[in-house]
Amino acid sequence: MASGFGYSGGRSRCHAFWQEFHKCYALADKPEECVLQRDDYLECLHHSKEILRTKTIQDEQHKQKEKRAKEAAASKKKADSAAASNVPRLNVVEEKAKATA
Repeated sequence: MASGFGYSGGRSRCHAFWQEFHKCYALADKPEECVLQRDDYLECLHHSKEILRTKTIQDEQHKQKEKRAKEAAASKKKADSAAASNVPRLNVVEEKAKATA
């Protein structure tokens, strides 16, 4: 954090997180006490957790889309196989229907 000013002249988007981290660090006996504030500030700067979460969601959506496509292809193949079977061609179904009627 160089100056605390953003590109438009106002405060930067992460200035509040920086102030909180700086205040904690100045008052802390051990630097380890300010890990949460540091993580918040770094997340504000780099969005690393947000990017990771977005990538995870997109990967899961891609997996589900592929799974649905495979299931649709298997269903279509099964339906095509049933339609192309020998039973309708041999008139077995029609003869049974006539016999029961």
